[in-house]
Amino acid sequence: MRQPPARATIGLVVATSLAWAVVASSGLTDRAAVLGGFIPARFGPAPVLAGAVPAVLTPLTATLLHAGVLHLVFNMLMLGFCGRFVEAALGPGGTLIIYGIGAYAAAAGQYVADPTSFSPMIGASGAASAVLGAYALLYGRQVTTAKGPLSAQIVSVLWLAAAWIGLQVLVSYAASGENMAIATAAHVGGFLCGLVLARPLLLWRYRHA
Repeated sequence: MRQPPARATIGLVVATSLAWAVVASSGLTDRAAVLGGFIPARFGPAPVLAGAVPAVLTPLTATLLHAGVLHLVFNMLMLGFCGRFVEAALGPGGTLIIYGIGAYAAAAGQYVADPTSFSPMIGASGAASAVLGAYALLYGRQVTTAKGPLSAQIVSVLWLAAAWIGLQVLVSYAASGENMAIATAAHVGGFLCGLVLARPLLLWRYRHA
C-alpha cells in the first residue's frame, strides 16, 4: 500500500538542512553552537550570553545546528527513514509533537547527566531518536508477553528502552577511546520519549475512527 506524502518529515529535513547550509556558509558554526545550542549550565546561575537564543528555546534551535555535513547527513537519514513511517501512523501533527517534545526530552536527559556543563549540545539526533523510538514501538515485531502485573505492551517498551540504553552505553564507551563527544543521555531521553508518546498519539489520531 502506498503511503501518503510525509510532509512533516520532509519539512523537518529540509528546514534542518537549510539551517545548516546557512550557518556553515557563514563560517559561524562555532559561534552559532554557543548562541543557539543547548547549554545545561544556562539553566542555573550562569552568566548571561549576549545575543543568545532564550535558554528555554535552545532544545529546539539546537536541532537546527550541526557540527558538519556527516553529522547532518546521519541525522537526516535516520529522521527521513523512520519519520515517513511514523507519520503514516501518527499523521503530520503527531510526528511534529513527537519531534518537538523529543527535543526537550533529549535536552532534559543531557541536563540530568551534567547540569553544570558549559558545552553546547547541537544536532537533531535527540529529537530524531524520539522518532526512532516511536518507529520501533509501532513497527517492531511484538514477541513479548505479559509479565505479572505488566502488560505485553509495557514489557515491550521496557525491552526496547533497555536495548537502546545498552547500545548507547556501548557507543559512548567506544567513542571515548576516539575522543569523540556523543550526547548519549540526550539520545536516551529522546528515545524514551518516543516510546512513551507513540501509543497515546496513535489512539488520539484514531479516537473517532
